[in-house]
Amino acid sequence: MKTLKSNLILSGNGLMSNIPSTFEIKPSNEKGIRFHIKNSTIDVKTENVVSTDHCVVLANLQTGAKIALIEHFMAACAIVGIDALDIYVESEGFETPIFDGSAKKWVEEFNKVGFVGESDEIKPLDAPVIFQAGKSSIVLIPSDKTTITYSVNFNHPELKNRWVTLDPDKNLDEIIEARTFGYLKDLETFQKMGFSKGVTIENTVGLTDDGYTTELRSEFEPVKHKILDILGDIYLTGLNPFKLKANILVKEAGHGYHIEMAKILEKQYK
Repeated sequence: MKTLKSNLILSGNGLMSNIPSTFEIKPSNEKGIRFHIKNSTIDVKTENVVSTDHCVVLANLQTGAKIALIEHFMAACAIVGIDALDIYVESEGFETPIFDGSAKKWVEEFNKVGFVGESDEIKPLDAPVIFQAGKSSIVLIPSDKTTITYSVNFNHPELKNRWVTLDPDKNLDEIIEARTFGYLKDLETFQKMGFSKGVTIENTVGLTDDGYTTELRSEFEPVKHKILDILGDIYLTGLNPFKLKANILVKEAGHGYHIEMAKILEKQYK
């Protein structure tokens, strides 16, 4: 198991609620990642996913306690190899701090605290795994190392039929710092519905008719954020994507389909 050397406390507002949230992240001697909220424990497992509409939401199905938008945090855990943590949450919004909209803050703070132990090895993927639904597909193919190639087809001049690949040896930092995004024209509607109240120009890349609301950190940053999302979503299985040693090919998917693929993958490892 690999965990943190010592406690880490971080606070910030939620992207959906804009309500402050404090995470006290503690090292653990028990395998797995768990959120503790108001005397309830939520195990990080695909079976505890209750919504993927705007973000990934986990819940304790007995008590109803929830934690929302955990995908960036989980991607950071996968990237640094943490597989044992307890997170104590103080928030009326039951949401993960958004920080700058990427995994950058989580990864930096984890690295500052440092780690103990080694993450558990898993058997590399030994046969293809395929998910398909309409125009969307996710395919995992055994390889010497994990890469992720993600395709989007957004109504945006730079993001039509756009493919981007993560090679951990070349551009992992660009994936870590890739911010969440959305269409600027939809923001007011979402906020009236009670979502996206914490969106700022610092934490979200707004897609306009012909460009973006802010300078991109790297080329095709929104597609790289999709790669970040699927890293976090697959890690809900407890299987670190980087240890699978698979070429992961994704075409026009999202959180819901990421989770469906994760569940299929789990069955391969039971």
